[in-house]
Amino acid sequence: MRNRISCWILLTIVPTLCSALPANAQDARKPVRLNVDLREATKHIFHARLTFPVTAGLLTLVYPKWIPGEHSPVGPIVNLTGLILRAGGKEIAWRRDDVDVFAFHCQVPTGASELEVSLDYVSPSGPSAGRENPSATAQLAILNWYTVLLYPQGAKSDDLTYVASLRVPAGWKYGTALAVANETSGAIEFQPASLTTLVDSPVLTGARMRVIDLSPGQKPEHHIHIAAETESGLEITQETVQQWRQLVAETGALFGARHYRHYDFLLTESDNVETDGVEHHESSDNRVPGRTFQDPNISDAMTDLLPHEFTHSWNGKYRRPAGLATPNYQEPMKGGLLWVYEGMTQYYGTVLSARIGSWTPERLRENLAWVAAYLDQRKGRTWRDLEDTAVTAQLLYGSPEEYRTWRRDTDYYDEGTLIWLEADTIIRQETKGKKSLDDFCRKFEGGENTGPKIVPYTFDDVVAAMQEVSPYDWRAFFTQRVKTHGPGAPLGGLENSGWKLVFSETPNDSRAAGEIALHLTDVQFSLGFLVRDPGGENSDEVVDVVPGSPAAQAGIAPGMKLVAVNGRKWNPDDLHAAIQRAKTAHEPIELLIENEDFFQTSHVDYHGGERYPHLERIAGKPDLLGEIAKMKGPPVPAVKE
Repeated sequence: MRNRISCWILLTIVPTLCSALPANAQDARKPVRLNVDLREATKHIFHARLTFPVTAGLLTLVYPKWIPGEHSPVGPIVNLTGLILRAGGKEIAWRRDDVDVFAFHCQVPTGASELEVSLDYVSPSGPSAGRENPSATAQLAILNWYTVLLYPQGAKSDDLTYVASLRVPAGWKYGTALAVANETSGAIEFQPASLTTLVDSPVLTGARMRVIDLSPGQKPEHHIHIAAETESGLEITQETVQQWRQLVAETGALFGARHYRHYDFLLTESDNVETDGVEHHESSDNRVPGRTFQDPNISDAMTDLLPHEFTHSWNGKYRRPAGLATPNYQEPMKGGLLWVYEGMTQYYGTVLSARIGSWTPERLRENLAWVAAYLDQRKGRTWRDLEDTAVTAQLLYGSPEEYRTWRRDTDYYDEGTLIWLEADTIIRQETKGKKSLDDFCRKFEGGENTGPKIVPYTFDDVVAAMQEVSPYDWRAFFTQRVKTHGPGAPLGGLENSGWKLVFSETPNDSRAAGEIALHLTDVQFSLGFLVRDPGGENSDEVVDVVPGSPAAQAGIAPGMKLVAVNGRKWNPDDLHAAIQRAKTAHEPIELLIENEDFFQTSHVDYHGGERYPHLERIAGKPDLLGEIAKMKGPPVPAVKE
């Protein structure tokens, strides 16, 4: 039976209650104990039990809301179930805050020294779960600790100590950057860690796992832990392993220091979890589709994932925008500098892919050409500047694909690539080749070898550090590209590097691989739309239409479905053939379109042939892009697995 007085307090006192036990008092006593049981992960349910040291009084516990690396308030509170609180052997009442639904209020009874909390996290099944909902399948699971814990409201995550243990299904292996204290056949016990470190250290576990040493005989150690649903998913070529090892060497040359005790790539190969990557200080959560290492098109499309997430250990985790360096997981994040956090990382994700040999210089150019072309025709840039896309990241990550070209998307990734390429070329020109953006990275994000820590920065700090590398009006440079809007993407870096954007009828190798991997047909630079291929999920759907394009003028819009081309049921080959035939014909291309329960015939009056973006050398200019793409670290000796 509930205590009437306690219930009255919970229902009437203004819900701004703070913890009865301040974080520093808790640290002086005992840590929070967290026990997680994944033995029913194959049923998509994670069990957790927490024990908090407490004193009598009002207590508010919160579920993590703003998740690092997600830049958004996507803590999956909707999947928290079975919440029960006990003290002194008896269940006690709790009440969810009616404004902040991530907060739970309770009254700790007199004499209680511990509060036991049990809860379940129900993991959505299938790839639609999304990155904010870590997934489980019949063969593997990804545990992000923030999904299965609470912490005292108002406490700093650095000030809280958690001692975690984990049970996994029988026979399953695991990988994590979290330090292990003891391991038995029943459970894995981890060393005490701050809540910051715990949340920053996910666990990958599965029935089939392979571990590869990426820096044999070196300190700090680097390993990749691969979980797959089939044995073939663990078959990694020696060439790929060699490229991953070169990645370790290249980041050493780029940054000159490491800010982790060891680094663990967690790599999931599965069609049953969302394809994505999330950065952490000493590890990264990387998820790729099934057959990634057997299908060259998928492999090519996913090549820059590991370089991108690894770069974040320096740019994003060690050095972090002040607006994202929050004291806990309830404090709102400010994403205005994501064009540095994500944009520079995207730039080096592509550059490092070339430096380690995963991409040829030609493949790098194809990637940059496609990025430059699609951003150059973004109609949304006529009303919205790049900084606004960063400020609203928490909205854009979940925005629909329809009308993306008019709304703008998380453009600070790819447009950041163009901005930082231009900055790189300016430094090289101003210093006559003596310095580059690599020097900024060593100065701003390298320094001395340290353990994990966060060093926040502001826009002024970025400008000052760039100025020290190479005197230039960097404030005006970044302000013009980030805080203003207008037609045309920033293509100065391509031109400075000795290349220009051109179009031809030859398919772009970068986009061709992506189209095959994504089951997508892209005719945005000719007819002006993208459409999903027949036979797959959401087949035939028009994903987006470029405003003002021939398709848009013919009345085609996102969300409609393509049914037929010139009177015949459509397929990608026939669509491309129709574009080619229209070059020498006067008649428009006839597309049968399904719009919900109605059909329309759209006549697309286009006769320009196929158009695909490429880079072409500018006569008389040095090839700086070729220099940027060259290997900078020492070649790693081949070591057979």
